[in-house]
Amino acid sequence: MSETTAPAPRSVLVTGGNRGIGRAIAEAFVAGGDKVAVTTRSGGAPDGTLDVRCDITDPAAVEAAFAEIEAAHGAVEILVANAGITHDTLILRMSEDDWSSVIDTNLTGSFRLAKRAAKGMLRLRRGRIIFISSVVGLLGSAGQVNYAASKAGLVGMARSLARELGSRSITANVVAPGFVETDMTAALTDEQRQAIKTQVPLGRYASAAEVASAVTWLASDGAAYVTGAVIPIDGGLGMGH
Repeated sequence: MSETTAPAPRSVLVTGGNRGIGRAIAEAFVAGGDKVAVTTRSGGAPDGTLDVRCDITDPAAVEAAFAEIEAAHGAVEILVANAGITHDTLILRMSEDDWSSVIDTNLTGSFRLAKRAAKGMLRLRRGRIIFISSVVGLLGSAGQVNYAASKAGLVGMARSLARELGSRSITANVVAPGFVETDMTAALTDEQRQAIKTQVPLGRYASAAEVASAVTWLASDGAAYVTGAVIPIDGGLGMGH
């Protein structure tokens, strides 16, 4: 009887991986035997990961983070750009800082990460770039013009990278969660939570683990021919957008 060789652990980077969806994604890759680095601003990365402090709005901090990760785990083979913020308000009340801070973190920060990760992936001639977007980026949401624009921009970024990097066996995809059970949604009132559920055909929130499952699939051998895709994890809320 021949022995099955276990796959070599891959170098994975998950940004904003200390809580919520990002934490579930990091934990899923750890469970799969990969070498996982997590960037946070204040610590608290999951057990079994390399906890790297990084503000993705600072180009020098992004460069330093990649240098630390590469020294510990080798070149990043799988990038999950998850870190993001919100500053919600109606457009007439939205300040320049409300707009620019969200765009700089969610969209420009993801650009910085993808650009730096691509450098190592091109040398390896393989890689997976996965952006965590949102159903809001495709359906829109009153009071979230800045957030929706930043999350919609990730789709154009991923599809451009898919065309630009595909010849080197590098894929670029987007996961677009709907309403997910996290600390943020737990803070809603019962009335708010029920109102949201009535909009979702499946009648419930997603778990963070369900989002993580889509991400780990996109990083698997089974998704090697998937690139430029938007995978909705939204219970049917957007119906494919």
